[in-house]
Amino acid sequence: MTETPKEKAESARIRRRWVTLGEVLAVAAVAISGLSLWNSYTERQDERIEKSGEAARATIANRTLLLKAIADRSARRLDLAPLRPEQSIQSQTIRFPAALGLSPIDTTGDARIESGWFDTALVKARRAAGMKPETRGDERLPVLLTTRYLADGVLVTDHAIYDIGYATDTAFLSGTSVRLRGLSLVARVRDDGTKRLDSLWAGKAGKAG
Repeated sequence: MTETPKEKAESARIRRRWVTLGEVLAVAAVAISGLSLWNSYTERQDERIEKSGEAARATIANRTLLLKAIADRSARRLDLAPLRPEQSIQSQTIRFPAALGLSPIDTTGDARIESGWFDTALVKARRAAGMKPETRGDERLPVLLTTRYLADGVLVTDHAIYDIGYATDTAFLSGTSVRLRGLSLVARVRDDGTKRLDSLWAGKAGKAG
């Protein structure tokens, strides 16, 4: 059956509508695909950032040194070691408050603190500060530890002030002896730390006096 001119025009309009609808659907499909790709990309970026942050935090944690100390049976030596087994101490420098009049002590490999390095000077400094010769509980001697250690295969240097826990005993013939208890972190320092070290000792001595 032959279409009239009016019917032909209507058919053409219908075909154009279908073409337009098809174009809209095609554009929508492209847009949806683009959004999916963008979401996937941003998710991967977020994942990478999160993993990078976790790795950075892990690296910082692995390179942060915390020392533990174990006293020997004689209580005259503290053996020092990192809390993290993957860290390895290479050398240390131990500095004492200026009031003790001692030179720094250097150790290599065998990280330790021995009472023989400072006990006589400590007893004299305590006496000069008016401290009692005998202690009931644990006293604290601030020291500045400069520790060079390996972490993740990298040589790192840590500067920190620690308190050496100690006790004193007195005897008529042998005088005052110092027994070592342990070690506790006071603060990490950015400069050489000696002023703060001396200030800490002065605070303890002044309080006791």
